[in-house]
Amino acid sequence: MPGLHANKRGRCPGMRLVTVDRMSVKRGSHQALSNVDLTIDKGEIVTIVGPNGSGKSTLLRCIIGALKPDSGTVLREAGLRIGYVPQRLSIDATMPLTAARFLSLPTKRSKREIQEALAQVGAEGLGNRPMAGLSGGQFQRVLLARAIMDKPDLLILDEPTTGLDQPGSADLYTQIEQVRRDTGAAILMVSHELHVVMSASDRVVCLNGHVCCHGTPEIVASAPEYRALFGTGTHGALALYRHEHDHHHHEHGHDHAHDTCGSH
Repeated sequence: MPGLHANKRGRCPGMRLVTVDRMSVKRGSHQALSNVDLTIDKGEIVTIVGPNGSGKSTLLRCIIGALKPDSGTVLREAGLRIGYVPQRLSIDATMPLTAARFLSLPTKRSKREIQEALAQVGAEGLGNRPMAGLSGGQFQRVLLARAIMDKPDLLILDEPTTGLDQPGSADLYTQIEQVRRDTGAAILMVSHELHVVMSASDRVVCLNGHVCCHGTPEIVASAPEYRALFGTGTHGALALYRHEHDHHHHEHGHDHAHDTCGSH
């Protein structure tokens, strides 16, 4: 395939999993999204940032297929498997539900499957712990384990670090990157933890009802549209948290010349 290169783990990141083309969604009288374009390629981490009410969750629901756009299209690769980690999940504290039992709902899982999934997210030893007794970070790791049990091609996370402190957030994002390396799954996530999530991403999409700007973290962090929404603090933190890629951005088929930060 011309112009595409497999990275160290043999994945071909240029393979398109999802294409969102000029999608618009109206919720009652409110125009939630207008003419949104987005692509997700195999093996990459794409992060959506934006203020409250910017349409982030609406976009995720359309990609998952839970919501139908009013116009435009969402194309998914045939047979695409999606894993999903919700923003919040409430479990009755009086319910005697262990992590292992939770991972076997609604589909019965073998002990080996459960152990492997927990190990993959750095949560070994939590299987017999009650869900209600887990810390915030442990709870999110169990949710992540559940999301990867069916070996998804695309893992979607809706603000996975809600309620975690800064070290806990950074730790979880490190684990998410490890999952990407181990499984080859693409990751699409929404987050408000800008200083960490910007550095943990291959591409960032700034959303405010429409795509304000998109591109590599460095390009988006310096965009006037991004700074108008979030200020300038994130850009300086990129150097502190910037991770080492195991591939190059141009190998995703996203030439830097196509990274844009103009209003649409």
